[in-house]
Amino acid sequence: MASGEDYFRAEGVVIATMRDANFKVRLDSGHEVVARASGRMRHGRRIRIIPGDRVELEVSAYDLTRGRIVWRHR
Repeated sequence: MASGEDYFRAEGVVIATMRDANFKVRLDSGHEVVARASGRMRHGRRIRIIPGDRVELEVSAYDLTRGRIVWRHR
């Protein structure tokens, strides 16, 4: 995800935690993507992401099955 136009934002719910800090997220549209936490979220380790959390993603325009979690809603 290099430049600003190479992704789009979407919201969804974390449905599973996978190995290597990946998460399976079901988008509001019904699609499922594999997402990682963004660098700022991983840095402090204060933000825990668990199944059931509502998150905001940046989904790659080139690979619609991969994304990056940029925000966790409360």
